[in-house]
Amino acid sequence: MKAKEFYNAAIYLRLSRDDEDIDGSKSESNSISSQRDMIRSFIRKQDDMEIYDIYVDDGFSGANFDRPEFKRMMKDIEAGHVDCVIVKDLSRLGRDYIEAGRLIQKTFPAFSVRFIALTDHFDSLTADYNETSLVVPVKNFVNDSYSRDISGKVRSHQKIKREKGEFIGSFTVFGYKKSEDNRNQLVPDDYAADIVKKIFAWKIEGYSNLAIAKRLDEMGILSPMEYKKLRGEKFQTSFVTEAKARWSSVAIKRILTNETYIGTLVQGKEEKVNYKVKKSVRKPEDEWVRVPKAHEAIISNEDFEIVQDLLKVDTRAVSGEKKAHIYAGLLFCGDCMEPMTRRINRYKGRETVSFICSTQNNGGSCSRHTISEEDLNFLVLTGLRQQVALFLDKSRVLEKIEQMEIHFEEVAAFDKEIQKLHSEQDKYLNLRAALYEDLKKGIITEEDFKNFREIYEKRYRELQKSISSQEETIKKLFRSGITAGINLERMKNVMQITALDRTTLISFVKRILVYEDKRVYLELRYKELFSKMLMLADYALTERQNEKEAV
Repeated sequence: MKAKEFYNAAIYLRLSRDDEDIDGSKSESNSISSQRDMIRSFIRKQDDMEIYDIYVDDGFSGANFDRPEFKRMMKDIEAGHVDCVIVKDLSRLGRDYIEAGRLIQKTFPAFSVRFIALTDHFDSLTADYNETSLVVPVKNFVNDSYSRDISGKVRSHQKIKREKGEFIGSFTVFGYKKSEDNRNQLVPDDYAADIVKKIFAWKIEGYSNLAIAKRLDEMGILSPMEYKKLRGEKFQTSFVTEAKARWSSVAIKRILTNETYIGTLVQGKEEKVNYKVKKSVRKPEDEWVRVPKAHEAIISNEDFEIVQDLLKVDTRAVSGEKKAHIYAGLLFCGDCMEPMTRRINRYKGRETVSFICSTQNNGGSCSRHTISEEDLNFLVLTGLRQQVALFLDKSRVLEKIEQMEIHFEEVAAFDKEIQKLHSEQDKYLNLRAALYEDLKKGIITEEDFKNFREIYEKRYRELQKSISSQEETIKKLFRSGITAGINLERMKNVMQITALDRTTLISFVKRILVYEDKRVYLELRYKELFSKMLMLADYALTERQNEKEAV
């Protein structure tokens, strides 16, 4: 490269986002400032160059060249405005040794651009073959390796933080903010948290996602995007399509399905392809990092579970109504298991409401299963009261259980359902063991042996899951307390009501099945919890009886 009489120099400064040298009182890091001062000092001593412009990528990784100021510098080079690039060292230009080498050995020479790395003592104008072809590639390779090593350490550090339940995201979910004392801890944002509570409550009352979104807009409630702007957060999203972001059914569903609101911190949903590529890929859900009780919950587990069930079924309001009817999402045909259709009949100024099987209503093979709303209300309220009365009757015993010295292992051994599942497991263990004998005797082939073994092992694992689920229900009662677990006060309130309301109904009933001749079956919510409470009551009575016999 021939020397020029005068150079228009570009000062290029870069610092990785991993640097923690920036706080709220500084517009840039100390390292960027020191790089600028060093290069300016160098240029002042040169008689053949002056600064054309300064390009600063503060907080950008050197693992790739997707940087705004670097791109701007390259445009100025291509336009002929810049013919000299000066950096503090080779790693400031970039840590990708292939791309950095291409720039130094091909791109810059093609545009007659002189390249200087001060602390590496490299100047393309005076560098010989060994420096250009051997020393620089080796240094670039070392820089690349350093970048890869740092990336691995950062990932490992982030993984540890996620598993400890520390929030490491840049922006919090609507309803939370970062604690002033600990930036890795989420705390409720009172204003936004109140909106989230309203959204869940309205969903339980029967509002559709779209109806909730319209109601929030009518009330003048700021959408999550607008609220972030109000708080001064530099947040960008591809979801905004208007000058002012409004609430949408998609935004409502995103809130209603977010586990963060029950205190569970879910992180690690995506990961970068590698340290050189910005693109991230979605990870399988079973690989996400979930930490329960990582922060204060805004929504109870019970209400969150209710809403997840409602989202699985159609709860749209009829034309002209804001809310769905009281049984929306709950009422099903007992035979075909399809939702029941609500019909309004008007005759001589009198209005009657009834429900029929949607399969039959659409010309299917099922029968009508017709039942009037009046009869349904009576049967459901009566059935619900009967169930509640049963639990309240047992509650006198349950309240005393907490005063007894009862151990989990003893209760689990007493549980007939768990005993039955263990017995079923033993059966499949014996069947699997018998396969070896059948194979030896030639009763079954090698292929049959493998197929049956897989079937038995799969069933064994399924039974183990069921046992774990049953045991977890018992543990839940032990953790929360017996009387707290069954929420006696809430049950007592049910005994006082004379007419059903949706909130009460949906709090206790998961599904209502209607059969022919107006038979109605109530599938209670938390039925496993209820059955375990009754089992505990029986266990307590048995223990007392044994104590009396021992005396």
